[in-house]
Amino acid sequence: MKKIFFFILLLFAVENSFSQKEEKIEWEEGLKLSWADFKATPKQGVAFEANTNSGISFSWSYSTESGQPVLKYEVITNFFPQLSWVKPGKEDDYLLGHEQLHFDISELYARKLRKAIDEYELGRNIRRDLNRIYEGIEKDRVTMQNLFDLETKHSTDKEAEAKWRKFIKEELKKLSAYGD
Repeated sequence: MKKIFFFILLLFAVENSFSQKEEKIEWEEGLKLSWADFKATPKQGVAFEANTNSGISFSWSYSTESGQPVLKYEVITNFFPQLSWVKPGKEDDYLLGHEQLHFDISELYARKLRKAIDEYELGRNIRRDLNRIYEGIEKDRVTMQNLFDLETKHSTDKEAEAKWRKFIKEELKKLSAYGD
């Protein structure tokens, strides 16, 4: 009986893991979020109208099979629908543009990470070095996300919002060689 219970529990955990993996939207040039992508229940007691949960996933491997050191890596920008929300009745295009910009900021930092890894010279402490690079870029990404909301007052300062939209567009263009 214990074995059956354990098997069912394991099966549920694996199935849950796969369903969570499906609930991601990868950043793609020209692909825009829609309000249907925001599936979480809105947080009560917060002043802002919507929340985007996005981030960067990073994996790598190292090999010397060819006789030369080879570093392979993957950096993906993800949006998480089950963690992103909008308050009912607040679903307008302007606010959606603000939330899209949060996703775009994450992509900007994914490009910065790809660039930093491409410029990295393989050393003796690859794991430590790559983790340090990632952690620094992730810290900067979070700082920029917070600054964006602070300066735009969570999208209510339209002049500041326009400056940010232009800035992020230009920065993504500068790093277009590191896009997916």
